[in-house]
Amino acid sequence: MSIRSPILSASHACPRWAIVAAFLSVGFGLLTVIVGGRALFGDAAARVAVGNAVPFVLWFNFLCGFAYVAAGIGLYRWTRWAALLSAAIAVSTLVVFGAFLSHIALGGLFETRTIGAMILRSTVWCAIAIPACRSLACGRA
Repeated sequence: MSIRSPILSASHACPRWAIVAAFLSVGFGLLTVIVGGRALFGDAAARVAVGNAVPFVLWFNFLCGFAYVAAGIGLYRWTRWAALLSAAIAVSTLVVFGAFLSHIALGGLFETRTIGAMILRSTVWCAIAIPACRSLACGRA
Protein backbone atom coordinates (compact mmCIF):
# COMPACT_ATOMS: atom_id res chain seq x y z
CA MET A 1 0.00 0.00 0.00
CA SER A 2 1.26 3.49 -0.84
CA ILE A 3 0.38 6.79 0.71
CA ARG A 4 1.05 10.28 -0.46
CA SER A 5 3.53 12.25 1.55
CA PRO A 6 2.61 15.91 2.06
CA ILE A 7 6.17 16.83 1.07
CA LEU A 8 6.02 14.95 -2.22
CA SER A 9 4.36 15.97 -5.41
CA ALA A 10 1.15 14.19 -6.39
CA SER A 11 3.05 11.93 -8.82
CA HIS A 12 5.22 10.27 -6.15
CA ALA A 13 3.64 7.62 -3.94
CA CYS A 14 5.79 6.45 -1.07
CA PRO A 15 5.16 2.93 0.27
CA ARG A 16 4.11 2.76 3.90
CA TRP A 17 7.13 0.59 4.77
CA ALA A 18 9.42 3.34 3.44
CA ILE A 19 7.81 5.93 5.71
CA VAL A 20 8.30 3.63 8.70
CA ALA A 21 11.90 2.97 7.59
CA ALA A 22 12.45 6.72 7.16
CA PHE A 23 11.36 7.54 10.69
CA LEU A 24 13.35 4.62 12.11
CA SER A 25 16.43 5.74 10.15
CA VAL A 26 16.24 9.32 11.38
CA GLY A 27 15.57 8.29 14.99
CA PHE A 28 18.30 5.64 14.99
CA GLY A 29 20.68 8.07 13.30
CA LEU A 30 20.13 10.81 15.85
CA LEU A 31 20.52 8.32 18.71
CA THR A 32 23.70 6.96 17.12
CA VAL A 33 25.21 10.43 16.77
CA ILE A 34 24.35 11.37 20.36
CA VAL A 35 25.59 8.14 21.96
CA GLY A 36 28.64 7.88 19.70
CA GLY A 37 29.46 11.54 20.28
CA ARG A 38 29.39 11.04 24.03
CA ALA A 39 31.65 8.01 23.72
CA LEU A 40 34.11 9.81 21.46
CA PHE A 41 34.03 13.33 22.85
CA GLY A 42 32.60 12.94 26.35
CA ASP A 43 34.31 13.21 29.69
CA ALA A 44 36.39 10.48 31.30
CA ALA A 45 33.32 8.78 32.81
CA ALA A 46 31.71 8.52 29.36
CA ARG A 47 34.86 6.99 27.90
CA VAL A 48 35.09 4.49 30.76
CA ALA A 49 31.45 3.51 30.20
CA VAL A 50 32.18 2.33 26.64
CA GLY A 51 34.68 -0.19 27.98
CA ASN A 52 36.75 -1.99 25.36
CA ALA A 53 35.09 -0.36 22.38
CA VAL A 54 37.01 -0.85 19.15
CA PRO A 55 37.92 2.64 17.87
CA PHE A 56 37.35 2.03 14.14
CA VAL A 57 33.90 0.54 14.86
CA LEU A 58 33.00 3.40 17.18
CA TRP A 59 34.05 6.04 14.63
CA PHE A 60 32.32 4.23 11.78
CA ASN A 61 29.05 3.97 13.67
CA PHE A 62 29.21 7.61 14.81
CA LEU A 63 29.79 8.89 11.26
CA CYS A 64 27.15 6.55 9.85
CA GLY A 65 24.61 8.17 12.17
CA PHE A 66 24.66 11.22 9.91
CA ALA A 67 24.17 9.00 6.85
CA TYR A 68 21.22 7.30 8.61
CA VAL A 69 19.52 10.67 9.02
CA ALA A 70 20.15 11.61 5.38
CA ALA A 71 18.90 8.22 4.16
CA GLY A 72 15.77 8.57 6.28
CA ILE A 73 15.00 11.98 4.82
CA GLY A 74 15.59 10.67 1.31
CA LEU A 75 13.40 7.61 1.92
CA TYR A 76 10.61 9.83 3.18
CA ARG A 77 10.93 11.90 0.02
CA TRP A 78 11.13 8.59 -1.96
CA THR A 79 14.29 9.42 -3.88
CA ARG A 80 16.61 7.06 -5.74
CA TRP A 81 19.69 8.45 -4.01
CA ALA A 82 18.24 7.35 -0.66
CA ALA A 83 18.06 3.76 -1.90
CA LEU A 84 21.65 4.00 -3.11
CA LEU A 85 22.74 5.50 0.21
CA SER A 86 20.89 2.76 2.09
CA ALA A 87 22.71 0.14 0.02
CA ALA A 88 26.05 1.84 0.70
CA ILE A 89 25.28 1.89 4.43
CA ALA A 90 24.33 -1.81 4.37
CA VAL A 91 27.45 -2.88 2.45
CA SER A 92 29.84 -0.72 4.47
CA THR A 93 28.29 -1.95 7.73
CA LEU A 94 28.84 -5.56 6.64
CA VAL A 95 32.45 -4.77 5.70
CA VAL A 96 33.15 -3.10 9.06
CA PHE A 97 31.40 -5.97 10.85
CA GLY A 98 33.73 -8.38 9.02
CA ALA A 99 36.75 -6.31 10.04
CA PHE A 100 35.46 -6.25 13.62
CA LEU A 101 35.11 -10.05 13.61
CA SER A 102 38.68 -10.29 12.28
CA HIS A 103 39.80 -8.03 15.13
CA ILE A 104 38.15 -10.44 17.58
CA ALA A 105 39.64 -13.51 15.87
CA LEU A 106 43.09 -11.96 16.19
CA GLY A 107 42.62 -11.61 19.95
CA GLY A 108 41.70 -7.93 20.11
CA LEU A 109 39.73 -6.57 23.04
CA PHE A 110 36.06 -5.81 22.41
CA GLU A 111 32.70 -5.35 24.06
CA THR A 112 30.28 -8.24 23.57
CA ARG A 113 27.37 -5.80 23.11
CA THR A 114 29.09 -4.55 19.95
CA ILE A 115 28.45 -7.90 18.27
CA GLY A 116 24.71 -7.54 18.90
CA ALA A 117 24.76 -3.93 17.77
CA MET A 118 26.50 -4.80 14.52
CA ILE A 119 24.10 -7.68 13.86
CA LEU A 120 21.20 -5.28 14.43
CA ARG A 121 22.68 -2.56 12.18
CA SER A 122 23.50 -5.05 9.41
CA THR A 123 20.04 -6.60 9.52
CA VAL A 124 18.18 -3.28 9.61
CA TRP A 125 20.12 -1.74 6.74
CA CYS A 126 19.87 -4.83 4.54
CA ALA A 127 16.13 -4.91 5.29
CA ILE A 128 15.86 -1.26 4.19
CA ALA A 129 18.26 -1.32 1.25
CA ILE A 130 16.99 -4.40 -0.55
CA PRO A 131 13.37 -3.31 -1.02
CA ALA A 132 14.38 0.32 -1.55
CA CYS A 133 16.76 -0.65 -4.35
CA ARG A 134 14.19 -2.97 -5.89
CA SER A 135 11.52 -0.27 -5.81
CA LEU A 136 13.72 2.62 -6.92
CA ALA A 137 15.83 0.75 -9.49
CA CYS A 138 19.30 1.18 -7.96
CA GLY A 139 20.95 -0.92 -10.64
CA ARG A 140 19.71 1.19 -13.54
CA ALA A 141 21.38 4.31 -14.87
